[in-house]
Amino acid sequence: MRGVPEPLPIAVLVSGTGTNLQALLDTVHGREAQIVAVASSTANARALQRAEEHGVPSAVFARADYSDREERDAALADWLLARGARLVVLAGYMELLSAAFLGSFANAVINVHPSLLPAFPGIRAIEQALEYGAQVFGVTVHFVDEGVDTGPVILQRAVELPDAREPQEVLAALRPLEHALLPQAVRLFAQGRLRFDPANPRRPLGDGKQQSAEWPTGLRAGRTAGGPSTGGPGDPSEG
Repeated sequence: MRGVPEPLPIAVLVSGTGTNLQALLDTVHGREAQIVAVASSTANARALQRAEEHGVPSAVFARADYSDREERDAALADWLLARGARLVVLAGYMELLSAAFLGSFANAVINVHPSLLPAFPGIRAIEQALEYGAQVFGVTVHFVDEGVDTGPVILQRAVELPDAREPQEVLAALRPLEHALLPQAVRLFAQGRLRFDPANPRRPLGDGKQQSAEWPTGLRAGRTAGGPSTGGPGDPSEG
């Protein structure tokens, strides 16, 4: 009889209220994944309370406490690795990550961003979209590389908001998409169903399923029935 796969140990990086952390705690934690660490860039983040309420170890790595970003990221990476994390999830983490950190978790850092990338990368994504006059908004979960929201896309979903004028109005509409897509991306990674074609890593290795309801239009990362996950290393998100 085949045994039940062990949950994938993951770490979640946060900076604020932690609604995406809560979505992970409510869905994949203790199932496909096990959140073994929560790290925050700010000491007063509500997300830290959420971690404590679920018995998840947490710590603060404030930029001001270190001589530079590289020193901060080295300490952060050591702490996460000591707890066995194999995937790092940026869930509203508002700090850039160094190349050395990304190298410590090669092909295993993912981010949620409140736009349909490559449109409106970086900070103030929703404000950028409103200023442009966009009527369709969306959420992207992507692998993190050394650029700003330039890593290969895993999942995307859009919503039409032709009358939206205020960022909070758009954010309220996007939150449910974030809370659905981020756990789904973690599940796919944990199940070994994400991989990239070495000859064209931004395009999926086709299995004929990219357009299914489970695998929405706009996905750029391929999935398979098994095998290791591969991708690119990180940028922060407002997600």
